[in-house]
Amino acid sequence: MELVTSEVGLKMESGTRRNPTLICAPLMADTVDQMLSLMQKAKLSGADLVEIRLDWLKSFNPRTDITNLIKHCPLPTLFTYRPIWEGGQYAGDEKSRLDALRLAMELGADHIDVELKAIDEFNDSVHGYRPAKCKVIVSSHNYHNTPSSEDLGNLVACIQASGADIVKIATTALDITDVSRVFQITVHSHVPIIAMVMGERGLMSRVLCPKFGGYLTFGTLDSGKVSAPGQPTIEDLLNLYSFRQLGPDTKIYGIIGKPVSHSKSPKLYNEAFKSVGFNGVYIHLLVDDVGKFFETYSSTDFAGFSCTIPHKEDALKCCDEVDPVAKSIGAVNCLVRRPTDGKLFGCNTDHVGAITAIEDGLRGSRHFSESPLAGKLFVVIGAGGAGKALAYGAKEKGARVVIANRTYERAREIADTVGGQALSLSDLDTFHPENGMILANTTSIGMQPKVNETPISKEALKHYALVFDAVYTPKITRLLGEALEAGAKIVTGIEMFIGQAYEQYERFTGLPAPKELFRKIVA
Repeated sequence: MELVTSEVGLKMESGTRRNPTLICAPLMADTVDQMLSLMQKAKLSGADLVEIRLDWLKSFNPRTDITNLIKHCPLPTLFTYRPIWEGGQYAGDEKSRLDALRLAMELGADHIDVELKAIDEFNDSVHGYRPAKCKVIVSSHNYHNTPSSEDLGNLVACIQASGADIVKIATTALDITDVSRVFQITVHSHVPIIAMVMGERGLMSRVLCPKFGGYLTFGTLDSGKVSAPGQPTIEDLLNLYSFRQLGPDTKIYGIIGKPVSHSKSPKLYNEAFKSVGFNGVYIHLLVDDVGKFFETYSSTDFAGFSCTIPHKEDALKCCDEVDPVAKSIGAVNCLVRRPTDGKLFGCNTDHVGAITAIEDGLRGSRHFSESPLAGKLFVVIGAGGAGKALAYGAKEKGARVVIANRTYERAREIADTVGGQALSLSDLDTFHPENGMILANTTSIGMQPKVNETPISKEALKHYALVFDAVYTPKITRLLGEALEAGAKIVTGIEMFIGQAYEQYERFTGLPAPKELFRKIVA
């Protein structure tokens, strides 16, 4: 997807507003009093306007209630009276519904929303009278899919021809690549446009609309209380994504995975970007097909990606150039798009954080001329992407590597590749050819909620000088707790998470990683 944007330097002025895109808080409540109280909350939360969803009211007296709502609203208003046939709550007759919207317009509403299917009837009923103050949004909602670019273009033209002041289209994302067609429509629109893609795969459309010139986005007052699927909270828009600072030249970064919503990476990177005024935003990217994703979002605006389960191996195949270590591991967890030619460079930082932290743990205050891992027996539990990465990292430092895995064949495969020994996990308790070994768990054994699980007996831990666990929820797993009791040094999974993020941040920004800030955020 090639989107032309202007280069306006790297720095983002903190505090000042860099775009005119509005944040609208949808208000859904049973009573007018509840709506009035939500309006105050919306004002305090930083919203620019409120959408008053008349179809949610349990009892409604049009003239009295609309007058009351407009009079006491501390923000500009948008009145919506959504019928069931367009995804709303209203089940009454059409004339009463359109009369209420006309009344809102006459009584001083700043915006009203009329569905495309109803606009002709509405236009007939107002006989050409429209107060200058009130902007008419003509909307179309598709809860099934996102049409082709051609169909979207025709839809927008049809809405424009109906006399809309503002065009609104909402479609549904079946794949994250659907969003690109809506971005194209937004960026080329000659009239004010609200263009949203619903669902988790459409999150990007809601966060990035200031970059592509959208009129407004919807942000909820509370997590989970949404008027359409996939809406972020106002708090996340303002504080996590720095919505007010986004502009045409803002670079896009993100975490590619499935599932991905649990990831803490957006918090980490966006805080770091903000701290130095770096003009980038980092978002969750729920991706089904990684090849299709990179093919679609090929512009240099999409500048860098972290990659997690299950896409690390497939993402490597999408790279134009791969770091030799990542090539050996057969997986990448970081991809950067070169600004000069748009080529994708992939590397693997999974092992960097863990290996460095393990070396630091072994060194303590002593000085080694070579890696303290050199010559050590390094036992890796797990044969997935992270296990593979740690085995390579340890081997690179001169360690003798042993892979222990539930399925021996998989352990054997990796051991053969790195030149090491393979073990079945069930044999680990009795495996102690020497003392002072290193143990690294790269599986999810012991992760919340199964915090009582551990991959090795406490008795066997006395043969290890240091134990590392990639699991970081909880920070001190049962494995690490028992390792401490057995007298071993320990390194937590947080060290790996932070360590791999340092290198990714530096590759994304070309700036040194703010290590103290990263530690503070993670803590």
